[in-house]
Amino acid sequence: MKEMIIKGRKIVGGKVQGHALVSKDPICFLKTIDLYGRVVEEGHALQGKSVTGNILVYPTGKGSTAGSYKLYQMALDGTAPKAIINNKADSVTISGAFLGNIPMMHRFDINPTEVIQTGDEVTVDADTGTINIVKE
Repeated sequence: MKEMIIKGRKIVGGKVQGHALVSKDPICFLKTIDLYGRVVEEGHALQGKSVTGNILVYPTGKGSTAGSYKLYQMALDGTAPKAIINNKADSVTISGAFLGNIPMMHRFDINPTEVIQTGDEVTVDADTGTINIVKE
């Protein structure tokens, strides 16, 4: 078992633990993910996977401002990710994470999409600006 800690900046505070779901593709909450948390965008790296209850790691958001309301609705319905980790956050995702009280971080000392892999056990502590990654 190998452990690694990376540091970044808090957007929405909180501390959660879960398994990582990682994409090198940007995500638009309006078109990429349905209200049940399933990735439905054709050709997306995560197509067919569920973000629900996972630590969602991806480069940045894309798309429509309505995506923030969809992310908020997912949080209300219990289908949202536990936390969102971006290389560089966009205002749409920030708004949705804030409304849904979903811990969110960005601007890391190491690119999270390069060091975190799907399935890694991850503890996000946005309040201290750290992510602890455990690899088997």
